[in-house]
Amino acid sequence: MSTLRLSKVNPTLQGTIPLDGSKSISNRALIILALAGGNPARHLTGLSRSKDTQTLLRLLDEGQEVYDAGDAGTVFRFLTAYLSLQPGTQTLTGSRRMLERPIGPLVQALQKLGATIEYLGEEGYPPLKIGEGAMSGGHISVPATISSQFLSALLLIAPLLPKGMLLQPEGTLVSRPYLEMTLRIMNYFGASTSWEPDGIRVLPGTYQVRDMQVEADWSAASYWYAMAGLSTEADLELIGLYKNSLQGDSVIRDLCIPLGIKTDFTPTGIRIQKGAKKEYPPFMELDFRNCPDIAQTMAALLAGLSIPAQFSGLETLSIKETDRIQALQNELAKARVEFVCQNPEAPANEQRFQLKGIMEGLKSAIATYGDHRMAMAFAPWGLLQPVHIENPDVIVKSYPQFWQHVTDIGFDLQFS
Repeated sequence: MSTLRLSKVNPTLQGTIPLDGSKSISNRALIILALAGGNPARHLTGLSRSKDTQTLLRLLDEGQEVYDAGDAGTVFRFLTAYLSLQPGTQTLTGSRRMLERPIGPLVQALQKLGATIEYLGEEGYPPLKIGEGAMSGGHISVPATISSQFLSALLLIAPLLPKGMLLQPEGTLVSRPYLEMTLRIMNYFGASTSWEPDGIRVLPGTYQVRDMQVEADWSAASYWYAMAGLSTEADLELIGLYKNSLQGDSVIRDLCIPLGIKTDFTPTGIRIQKGAKKEYPPFMELDFRNCPDIAQTMAALLAGLSIPAQFSGLETLSIKETDRIQALQNELAKARVEFVCQNPEAPANEQRFQLKGIMEGLKSAIATYGDHRMAMAFAPWGLLQPVHIENPDVIVKSYPQFWQHVTDIGFDLQFS
């Protein structure tokens, strides 16, 4: 296992970061173009170079009997729905961690719609055998508390069903901005959708092949906000971000205002600045129900500033690439920072976690647990002291240029 030593002697930041395209937007657009018979290379500009997106692009292009999504949860879930409409029989599998991540609610919904899907291992989990079904569409109810990707997967194929779809989310909807993103991209490519009192309606029809410029990734931008937050002064330009973004993680600009970080939109993206700030909030209360992917970033940032906080809306974190709540607890503890559930007996969607403690020197390397966001969330600590990060290559999953961009901005990186 490789290790990266990350440090920066001068804790100020200045420079320009050409961010990669949004993984979330790219993956949705790829599925839609595949359903429309379009050529992504011809019609998508700024497509994400992340491992997840490149995996989906390859699998859609090759067409084969066995589809291996690796550790890409979005890819697996979207392909589960996509393959349900394809002729023949395919096997859909993934990494060892992927085989531990639940897929049952999505499979049950597809089966009710007429899909032919069998479990090849434990019921409710990958791998799957997906045959040619007779899907007609109609009304379907799906739990909304596990992953919005289940809902998005269903919505993406809905226009091609003879009856369309009325999708009724059950329970508290998590990550709603991702669902809104799905619908807006569907509409861009010609689908007709609407929110109604009893659910989301998608009319039957077809997708239109259109050109699309993929917006840069706000999830990736969050790590640069954290860098700015832990710097003494910062002036960074991030290329490719939009003011009226499709992405829920764009809320990072609002979360960081109390930390003295100012965001200005430019013709090419955004400029984030932080001047010398001596006072920080005594306490912050944050809800990540709509933006769970930036919870790790904010936890490491607030820990680095020794700002106590209460986190909620973390119910989906335990079924990500790793159990992200446990991973945060483990790694923050190495700097004497606690991340403790205040009401462990409550349902997962009501649990609150308290971040507290004065950050002290790290005694060991940061473990990444095969999770790209763990590596990038803790990288800004290199502004405070030299940080060792295990298995740094995990960043290829979503932001393969990250370490190069960190080097370009003046950090010293030593791989061993």
